[in-house]
Amino acid sequence: MKHEELPENTSDPLLNVLHSSIRFAIKILAVLMVVVIYWSIADVVYVLYMRLSSPPYFLLDVEDILQTFGAFMVVLIAVEIFINIRLYLGSHVIPVELVVATALMAVARKIIVLDLKIVSAEHVAGLALVTIALGVTYFLLKYKRSSKSVE
Repeated sequence: MKHEELPENTSDPLLNVLHSSIRFAIKILAVLMVVVIYWSIADVVYVLYMRLSSPPYFLLDVEDILQTFGAFMVVLIAVEIFINIRLYLGSHVIPVELVVATALMAVARKIIVLDLKIVSAEHVAGLALVTIALGVTYFLLKYKRSSKSVE
């Protein structure tokens, strides 16, 4: 049984109009996400240029490298969100596994750029719990999918 979040046709004409308007809004979001991705890439290039063109020339310190990694991760997360939107537009079903993977990537980005000098132990523990929860959820979704394909 296929579950559709926004089915193409229903028996209610009002719902058909509302679903069509939401699908159009999602297409606008997809276009905006592409703009954000290119803007983010331009920002990464600009920040790298500024860091490399200031004294000491062509050298990055650890903080600069971590900020660059964070900027790259932001672009990759934006790409994942675009893929989520694209899959949703193509199938009208929310790709839960990809959404969880995107959330896991966002948490990983947060951990990569985390400044341990200014965060509390509770913050680190919270990030650890969120990471574990998302990891277990992703594993269970993959396990469920692989067990269905065997049957």
